[in-house]
Amino acid sequence: MFRNFKMVSRVVFGRGSFNQLDEILAVKRANSETVMVFLVDDVFESSALRERIPVKANDLLLWVKVDDEPKTKYVDELCRRVQKEMESVADSLPGGIIGIGGGSAMDLAKAVSLMLTNPGSSADYQGWDLIQKPALYHAGVPTLSGTGAEVSRTTVLTGPDKKLGINSDYTTFDQLVLDPELLDGAPTDQYFYTGMDCYIHCVESLTGTYLNSFSQTYGEKAIELCREVFLGDPPGRADKLRDDKLMMASYCGGMSIVYSQVGICHALSYGLSYILGLHHGIGNCVAFDYLEAYYPEGVREFRLMMSRHDIQLPRNLMADVNEAQLEKMIDVALVLEPLWENALGANWKQIMTRAKIKELYQRM
Repeated sequence: MFRNFKMVSRVVFGRGSFNQLDEILAVKRANSETVMVFLVDDVFESSALRERIPVKANDLLLWVKVDDEPKTKYVDELCRRVQKEMESVADSLPGGIIGIGGGSAMDLAKAVSLMLTNPGSSADYQGWDLIQKPALYHAGVPTLSGTGAEVSRTTVLTGPDKKLGINSDYTTFDQLVLDPELLDGAPTDQYFYTGMDCYIHCVESLTGTYLNSFSQTYGEKAIELCREVFLGDPPGRADKLRDDKLMMASYCGGMSIVYSQVGICHALSYGLSYILGLHHGIGNCVAFDYLEAYYPEGVREFRLMMSRHDIQLPRNLMADVNEAQLEKMIDVALVLEPLWENALGANWKQIMTRAKIKELYQRM
């Protein structure tokens, strides 16, 4: 049975395209009273971008905290805030949710758009195809590139028991605004870690057992663009075109795993994030550096990229992790069965035992 997956239906790309957001949203405003909810990374609260966000009189602007990975309880809190605001207007639901920021901000926007139309807590929907009702209209505006959150059918959340995405066709954005100018000013290390998320997506997709021509086509283009960005001359970000390339690498990398999967690195990264609170990009980099036995060419090239950009990964992360925490990390990683199967095949449980995962974590 071939997957009939949903893609983002509308995409605007280009420098300065953020200026079109107002007219894009105008089509979705039923009348002058329609409320749009903007969920914006709070790093921009005191920036020039704040004045460019097309907020109307009745709209709700929420500055979201993404210092930690998105949590189900934070999604539920944001939903309650929106619902409370909507009590004072005629409509019971907003006209749309707009996420502006990195992968975490976009994941929060996707999650809120789902949970305003589905009952219960977002923790109830961590898994595959558990969402029953379509989300509100939701648009994504990335200010970092690499996660692929802008095109994925997943909103990755840390719940009370696990870190696992809400995976659903309803999760996918209805609209993207891809403006490479919004990457200006991103801290160098964050730019690198997020970009490496894309690179690792592609390595895992292109070497996985789920590989097919669809995912291969997108993955090969994405990894080519990553090499141009992170191994091109001169090193660094002097060439502004690199931001354009990284934004398209993120889009293509996300598309590559839509019809395939990621692998060992991402599974291990989920455990790191759940217990240690590592952001997804850093967690991927930490885990990937210890996976040369599984992705030899990718890890060697990744280390070259780190050297070119003078990136030093955190070490000795397990020094203060107790046995119970380590076992929980393994539990979190093992929940992600499609990732292990993509990496190692149908008999992955005979290859990747708890003891082997524990050994990999202890090396970090």
